[in-house]
Amino acid sequence: MLDIVFRNRMTRLCSGASRRDFLRIGSLGSLGLPALLRSEAKAGRTASTRAKSVILVYLGGGISHHDSFDPKPDAPDDIRGKYKTIPTNVPGLQIGEKLPLMARVMDKIALVRSGAHNNDHHETATNWVMSGRFGSAFGDYPSIGAVVAHETGFSGSLPPYVAVPRNPSFTWELGKSAYLGGRFESFKAGDPNQPSYKVQDLTAVGLSARQIERRDTLLKTVDTLAKRVEGNDQIATYDEFHAKAQQMVLSSEARRAFAIDQESEKTRDRYGRSTAGQSMLLARRLVESGVRFVTVNYGGWDHHAKIFENLDKKLPEFDRGVSALIEDMSTRGTFADTLLVVMGEFGRTPKFNKDAGRDHWAPAGSLLFAGAGVKPGFVLGKTDKHGAYTVQRPVAPGDVACTIFDALGIDPHKQLIAPDGRPIEILDKGEVVNELFV
Repeated sequence: MLDIVFRNRMTRLCSGASRRDFLRIGSLGSLGLPALLRSEAKAGRTASTRAKSVILVYLGGGISHHDSFDPKPDAPDDIRGKYKTIPTNVPGLQIGEKLPLMARVMDKIALVRSGAHNNDHHETATNWVMSGRFGSAFGDYPSIGAVVAHETGFSGSLPPYVAVPRNPSFTWELGKSAYLGGRFESFKAGDPNQPSYKVQDLTAVGLSARQIERRDTLLKTVDTLAKRVEGNDQIATYDEFHAKAQQMVLSSEARRAFAIDQESEKTRDRYGRSTAGQSMLLARRLVESGVRFVTVNYGGWDHHAKIFENLDKKLPEFDRGVSALIEDMSTRGTFADTLLVVMGEFGRTPKFNKDAGRDHWAPAGSLLFAGAGVKPGFVLGKTDKHGAYTVQRPVAPGDVACTIFDALGIDPHKQLIAPDGRPIEILDKGEVVNELFV
């Protein structure tokens, strides 16, 4: 696998660890080319399929449900917090005052106030909610996006699974393809908010002869190295699909899909000139171009200290970006074939800690669903008067994953085959949250 570092900006979370941003190029994982291309021939949608594509906006770190979508205005001060509630365009539904734009689009969303599980460790919980199966912190099971890539394959010359800017990470990269192998990893798109954003090696237009020669040399070098790795599932069928790999890397279809600069200044401003906002805009472009699963990695919600100082900046950015995505997809008709899911790995503690922050809290959290037949203006589930525990219709990680797979026409109980020949069920638990749909 070849990693190219785009910049030196580092991201830090509560662990204190950092991770550079990478874009992996070539055929050894990031584009997931060999088996993805092979699986294209056997991919298909069932008659019950609700969606062609999914956008997952992943709120890494865990957004505070108390201060966003499940406020408790009558709770004591040490639980309620400083934000007031505001009405939405759904009668009787109130949310936090820092989300005025979201308040105007709640009639297009199904709000789940009963997300719940029992693990409050970042890496373990993230791998759980991103795969639907509980395992270790190191990711024993493939992410939902990786399974989608495995089951659907390519459509045209675009990868089926893209992460913008990249997969989530705390101390290491999370939500990966696990036993399915690197061929089903996400394509890491990079940060679309960067000036003159381009996805490297998606175009040969305008390259000098020397640059083209260098690219060809690079591909041959990767090929040579790949052949030296015996038994590596990522390159087992490399030769067979090398031509299609080059076609994708150089395709005009891919260039158009990632060309966010073709959007109007007004549209880009509406989403917000931030990594999160532009990532959501790029996600919309990608699903409209045929990408099956896009993860928008929108981290930075791990507020163990000075939570309101952080949320005063973070929530308006969220408010602008997510509301723009919902309005834009609704206006353009994208929701007809796209399921939007917004979630993190858990919620936050009801009470503040000694540092004026909220800590990890798995028993309660809020999620958003929209599009693909989702019931608009609907609220599912309920937490107690302090927002501490789910008291009505708990929705577990397996339920979310099962709902996504079902929407895409993928059997969540299908058995996949591990490299050692073992059959492994995609999900061992979970049920479709049918109440979400019309």
